[in-house]
Amino acid sequence: MTKSLTLSDVLGLGFMTFAFYLGAGNIIFPPLAGYMAGEHLSLAMLGFLVTAVGLPLITIIAVAKAGNGWAGMTKLLPAGVATALAVAIYIIIGPAFAAPRTGLVAYEIGLKPFIGDMGQAGLAAYTVIFFGVAMLVSMNRGKLMDAIGKYLTPVLVLLLLALAVGVFVAPQGSMPDASGDYQNSPFVKGILEGYNTMDTLASLMFGALIVDLLRQKGINDYKSQFKYLVAAGLISAVGLSVVYVSLFQLGNTAAGVATDVSNGGAIVNAYVLSLFGQPGQLILAAIITLACFTTAVGLISACSDFFHNLTGMSYKKLVVVLGVICAVVANVGLSQLISLSIPVLVAIYPVAVALVLVTFLKGYFGRPRLVFRAVLVVAFLFGCLDGLGAAGMKMDAFAFLPLFDKGLAWLMPTLLACVVGMVVRPADKLAAEAA
Repeated sequence: MTKSLTLSDVLGLGFMTFAFYLGAGNIIFPPLAGYMAGEHLSLAMLGFLVTAVGLPLITIIAVAKAGNGWAGMTKLLPAGVATALAVAIYIIIGPAFAAPRTGLVAYEIGLKPFIGDMGQAGLAAYTVIFFGVAMLVSMNRGKLMDAIGKYLTPVLVLLLLALAVGVFVAPQGSMPDASGDYQNSPFVKGILEGYNTMDTLASLMFGALIVDLLRQKGINDYKSQFKYLVAAGLISAVGLSVVYVSLFQLGNTAAGVATDVSNGGAIVNAYVLSLFGQPGQLILAAIITLACFTTAVGLISACSDFFHNLTGMSYKKLVVVLGVICAVVANVGLSQLISLSIPVLVAIYPVAVALVLVTFLKGYFGRPRLVFRAVLVVAFLFGCLDGLGAAGMKMDAFAFLPLFDKGLAWLMPTLLACVVGMVVRPADKLAAEAA
């Protein structure tokens, strides 16, 4: 007979899931989006919440529905395709973007405000030290990270709650004017900005991790695992929503406070200095640096584990290789790294969303295996068009596609492929239904 979790166990699972998500990207993107949204704050924030909270939650539920984590979701895909997709996701949330971003955010918030811009040489020295220490800790995984995480996350949450109260009770600046794409299509721009958190991609991997934790607690049957995984997802979604709304509001009242608005880290720093003074800025710097460090170690360790199991290469060698790559990539700078990541995320996110969509609709397809493959191919091809457009390439030949100008050319073809998959059925099934 399967065991049951107590209310405190369920809450603990939910807060742990929230801690999985809460990283550098979750803190730096909402303030910048809130600043640029200006008078269109509500629509921009709603769009952001769709992809930064709604999609990760739905993805967690899809993982629970499929059962057996990533393997369950991709069992109708060719093994090579499933592996290639997993490799792409681990590279994106690992050495290509998410892991290097942790070092850059730590530099931007934890060091730069106190000693100024040290130039390229200073950034290089910082990233070598940051990822060098992260590699050492990743080599010897033990209780150190668990202990740091156990105390760090609650402190970070308390600091963010204090910041949220301060933002609403004592706003430090005024509302800036809407700028960029937020002037004409704030909702869609918010949706695309939500991609930057990368949490939907991470959810595909988190779900399997949480299921393993449930099994360790004696929760072995599908129904209970589904229930507790959904509960954990809902708790984390509420927590993330509170964080995002307050950080959007922070950015939306930062005019006159933040002089450097090139990225969200600089906006948060200026706001905290204005609201809490130097002590608050020091506390923020320490907490963010530790949070980024633990995230870096977690990402390097997870990616090294994955590629060790995939290739057989030594785990420790992979830690060194991935750590060095992270340090090198980080030297492009925060704003530049974000700019480079956007086209890639715009291209890959449709595939992740399509995988979640077909997981929910599988029972309605006449030929599930064929439909799974067709829908993901359609999402990938049209997502690549959006990605090329986001990279600045001239794509006028495809302007006739619905929502192409919004960066969502993949949406209608993907939905249409799903509809066709539900309508078209094998001849034997049609005969059985007619009888």
